[in-house]
Amino acid sequence: MILKLQNAILEMIAKGEPLGITIEQLCRKVEKVAPRVTASVQRFDGGRLHGLAGPSLPSQYLAAIDNLEVGPLVGSCGTAAYLGETVVVTDIGSDPRWHDFKALIMPLGFKACWSSPIKSGERVVGTFAFYYRERTGPSAAEQELVDACVHLCSIAIDREERVMERQRLIYRDALTGLSNRARFDQLLTKDLSTSGRAWGILLADVDNLKLVNDTFGHAAGDALIKVVADRISAVAGAESAFRLGGDEFAIIVSGEKGIDLNAKAMKILEALSPPCSCDGHVIFPAATIGGALAEENQTPDEIRRNADVALYHAKERSRGQFVEFSPGLGTALIRRSRAVRDVGVALAEDRIDPHYQPIVRLDTHEVVGFEALCRMTTASGELIAAAHFREATKDAHVAAELTQRMFTRVASDIRQWLDSGLPVQHVGINLSAADFRGGNLRDRLCQIFGCADVPLKHIILEVTESVYLGQRDDVVAKEIKALRSEGVRVALDDFGTGYASLTNLLTTPVDVIKIDKSFVDRMVPGDAGLFIVDGLMGIARNLGIRVVAVGIETESQVHQVSKLGCILGQGYLFSKALDRTLAAQVLEQRGQRLSESKPPAKAVGQ
Repeated sequence: MILKLQNAILEMIAKGEPLGITIEQLCRKVEKVAPRVTASVQRFDGGRLHGLAGPSLPSQYLAAIDNLEVGPLVGSCGTAAYLGETVVVTDIGSDPRWHDFKALIMPLGFKACWSSPIKSGERVVGTFAFYYRERTGPSAAEQELVDACVHLCSIAIDREERVMERQRLIYRDALTGLSNRARFDQLLTKDLSTSGRAWGILLADVDNLKLVNDTFGHAAGDALIKVVADRISAVAGAESAFRLGGDEFAIIVSGEKGIDLNAKAMKILEALSPPCSCDGHVIFPAATIGGALAEENQTPDEIRRNADVALYHAKERSRGQFVEFSPGLGTALIRRSRAVRDVGVALAEDRIDPHYQPIVRLDTHEVVGFEALCRMTTASGELIAAAHFREATKDAHVAAELTQRMFTRVASDIRQWLDSGLPVQHVGINLSAADFRGGNLRDRLCQIFGCADVPLKHIILEVTESVYLGQRDDVVAKEIKALRSEGVRVALDDFGTGYASLTNLLTTPVDVIKIDKSFVDRMVPGDAGLFIVDGLMGIARNLGIRVVAVGIETESQVHQVSKLGCILGQGYLFSKALDRTLAAQVLEQRGQRLSESKPPAKAVGQ
């Protein structure tokens, strides 16, 4: 009979049946073999006992002894687990080990209890107990039965622990101890989607992890990741925080009623902010967070994608802050994705080329230079201005490819104009924030124009205010200084559109300021814009910075800006952007020839 019982239980273990079901079946089979006993099995975690099976014991009793701390006077099972030895109590009513617990068990009719420790090697992992309704001890047959059952329990618990360890390794991040991407995916697809609770997702990216790795080493970077993990889990709870990999974390926020993603995100950002020591270096942790609430009829994948979109926008526009998803964010992302795709195809098919808008002297309308404007020709032959695919330039790779194309084509065009004896003085080329983040702008510029044998005095790099003054670090300022040291002139474009700070020009000087069209449009007597430009002209003149008025469309505007002392202008009044052939013709017909009697426009000529 024991052999039959062993085979049945071993088969359940081999098939991977749940531990609780397997042990409950064992207890039932034992009670059929030995009718005078009631069997019970408990797990031991090193300090407390936890009920595993006791199918014939009342549920209220099992609940009362669950999570019981072991000791030398804690009934039969608590004492057996504590000592690691078999404990036989033949009279519960008089045995001191049952003094604090006999009131629980004796009203149920039980008078004796025999408990044996279940061991894995030398470690106690549980207890196996027989309860008796008379004052008695185990018989020889029962001893043999318990020996077999303890061994079976040990096998079953060992297997369960190995399975749990494999699960832990599968679903646990080794560096932080948090649950990993696999566990996050599992929760989304299996648990949350059917829970009926309100829930949402926060996705957090650690700011400047690459900088920490590059500056202090990967040990410091790993230490930073651990600190961030600990602080996020302290706010969100260890079971709700996940490391998805690299510098990305996820937090699942749930509740019975409405939940506030913003409040949770703010608590996390606040918890992250205090400085910490990472491998001996003081670092101020920070993160950018995007989040999305689960809406009715949305799949978990859709909610996660929405949180991704929000994080993407937070990194682009609100680094170090929190952005919650709204439908408009998804539209913007789709628009950018399409722009990146379209520009990539156009680059591959050689449909990206510079067009040149003249910069002229306002008094003579002579052309002293050009601004090279990026133009894309569609597959159907339509010419599209850069404004229609500007979103693509926020992608670092696309921005680098566009700038490379513009550098190469402009260098080639200038070389041809110089070889033809045309009076080309300079060409302005626009740069994006991504061009500065690449870290090799100066080398690329020098290499391309050097190969084309074009002196850098013919180049003006145009940087918008948002790039020049909108960055939180000094990368742009350092790169501008390095470029100017090579003889390249720098123009501050779109001046007056929201970031203006003349004091920055003292620490990061430029050669040219281009007044934005929005100011030029207000060049009428009595308008406040007129006084602002007048003041700017005086400051620029004293700093040795030349000024170009952009977007001129009427003679009245020419008159107004000229009265303020502005020498140069650009706009549709003079010319739209031209392809290289027409630009060459304009240079031939209207180019300022510096050898002539009229003095050159020093603003951007000499």
